[in-house]
Amino acid sequence: MTAPELISADGVYVSIGGMPVLRDVSLQVSEGEAVALIGGNGSGKSTLVRTLLGILPHQEGTISLFGQEVPGFKDWSKIGYVPQHSALAVANGTVREIVSTGRLAHRSPFQWLKRADREIVTRSLEQVDLVGRADWPFRALSGGQKQRVLIARALASEPRLLVMDEPLAGVDLHSQGGLAALLGRLRDSGLGLLVVLHERGPMADILTRSITLCDGRIVDHEAPAGAACVDPPTTPDVLGLTDPIAGSIA
Repeated sequence: MTAPELISADGVYVSIGGMPVLRDVSLQVSEGEAVALIGGNGSGKSTLVRTLLGILPHQEGTISLFGQEVPGFKDWSKIGYVPQHSALAVANGTVREIVSTGRLAHRSPFQWLKRADREIVTRSLEQVDLVGRADWPFRALSGGQKQRVLIARALASEPRLLVMDEPLAGVDLHSQGGLAALLGRLRDSGLGLLVVLHERGPMADILTRSITLCDGRIVDHEAPAGAACVDPPTTPDVLGLTDPIAGSIA
């Protein structure tokens, strides 16, 4: 039986400020898959994620989330977003308080957490092995522990898909292995994972497959870490615009 598709993109083109950024991108992420989106700085990873989530408009192609086309998708509690821990500036706040914000999609503004909400928060902390740190200030944690808190916050929304931006960035090597194992368990539980990475690294063993971006298009190879893409775009004219990148790389 084929697993349900959580993300489906077909022939997506995106142009920002008159500059082509994504070119003919097609991809799918299904339930129980861990899919890596790999590429260097400027390859289009962030733009693609923002486009898939409806934050940026696409000019051509189709995108569907859980079978519903974007724009138009509204059931955002099905998607948990996990930023890099360095992107979250928290002067005050405990681990439990931060994870509790993951319940916002399920309750009215200014409403106190119900018993069921608190139980889900505790269960999310158990999944990332941080129940013992629930009352600790977030700022006192290590990089790996902070990343686990953000994963728990996403899990508190009871999602079917996790989208993660460089989850291993700023995390020591020992903790990277633990995070990879955690994400493998979440994948095995049926969650779909779309993980933005510079390279597979410790995540290699838990990935179902990887998609490599180069200059805004999917390529069939992965450049070494820190290396530039070398394939010239194959579509010099998209959206009626001359592609300034096409043919400029020997």
